[in-house]
Amino acid sequence: MNYYSLNHKAPNTSFKDAVIKGLAPDKGLYFPESITPLPKSFWDNFDNLSYSEIAFEAIKQFVSPEIPEAILKTIVEETLSFDFPVVKLNDNISTLELFHGPTMAFKDVGARFMARCLGYFNKDNTNKVTVLVATSGDTGGAVANGFLGVKGVNVVILYPSGKVSDIQEMQLTTLGQNIKALEVNGTFDDCQAMVKTAFLDESLTSTMQLTSANSINVARWLPQLFYFMFAYKQLHKKYDDIVFSVPSGNFGNICAGMMAQKLGLPIKHFVASNNANNVVTRYLISQLYEPKPSVQTISNAMDVGAPSNFIRIQEIYKNQFDTLKGNLSSYSFSDDETREAMLEIYNNYNYVADPHGAVGYLGCKSHLKENPNAHCVFLETAHPTKFLDVVEEVIKEKQSLPEQIKSVIGKEKKSVIISTYNDLKNFLLKD
Repeated sequence: MNYYSLNHKAPNTSFKDAVIKGLAPDKGLYFPESITPLPKSFWDNFDNLSYSEIAFEAIKQFVSPEIPEAILKTIVEETLSFDFPVVKLNDNISTLELFHGPTMAFKDVGARFMARCLGYFNKDNTNKVTVLVATSGDTGGAVANGFLGVKGVNVVILYPSGKVSDIQEMQLTTLGQNIKALEVNGTFDDCQAMVKTAFLDESLTSTMQLTSANSINVARWLPQLFYFMFAYKQLHKKYDDIVFSVPSGNFGNICAGMMAQKLGLPIKHFVASNNANNVVTRYLISQLYEPKPSVQTISNAMDVGAPSNFIRIQEIYKNQFDTLKGNLSSYSFSDDETREAMLEIYNNYNYVADPHGAVGYLGCKSHLKENPNAHCVFLETAHPTKFLDVVEEVIKEKQSLPEQIKSVIGKEKKSVIISTYNDLKNFLLKD
């Protein structure tokens, strides 16, 4: 599979080079040259396949021939070493739990898959690769854990100071080894802008190999399509009209769901559930795409004012607004509405949702008002104890900590505070 830049001013490249480069030389995101629907035989046998078998068949076309099939099967099996249960709340709403991995966030799958791909590509390389990543919360911890100890790879994580939860911060600042954390005086958008600037700075790229583990990287983004197939496998015998409500920040997750749909997954509709950072909600009303500075909310992983992956969504729909709008709805919810939803879910269903999942739940309720026969699945993207202060304040119940969270409590935080791109550049050149 070759990949092209969505800015259309750079040469096409292989999966390997797209993973190692992260961003195309013309600043564009890479996108696969073709998307071939999976054969009828795959869908006929779907219920008999394991999750690893489903994932292998789904991702194979996007990484071949650079990763041999035997190696790819091992990568997939190692990536998917935990569960993806669907929990029913009522006849119309379920939740897909994506927090059973090592850092208890949905990004564990993409980070683990990418780390193993990069480790394979770098196995005979004497030069180090520096993975540069911006995080609004969960990406940093997932990438740090996924790449910890990977030979020949250094990881530098930028996160907005004071705008991630305490546990998220611990997960990305306490590991040491090949993981470095930079605490940025600014927002996630500032972090993301610094990362993109670094990729285009020839005085950096001429002296070191940079790549990204944000969802701009195809190896971080594409494996997220697995979740939607796993949920469908659990639900399709019970429900005909399955809809996914995805808490959306940088829009990589929902975009991956749309890729699963292009592969033939018979999903009827997607809902992009936003907090106050609602550029896409507004776009679907006005047809005007107007990024704005992000604002801080209690669902901080979605505090993104300029979602990188929305251009990939537009590419999937060939920039046809009406086609996109037929397959995607979007709603925006305030922090107060999010808190009310968390309490409602707890009181009505005895289920503890994190703020992001609560936004997804509200998206389900909005969709069901117009589509009462649908079954809407919201993605619970992180374990609620990662947002302990918010969750306990809302539901008034003390939460016990899972082992994955306990393991980082009390460890020494190590971070470097930076404010400007030059601070980042100087750090990378000295590191």
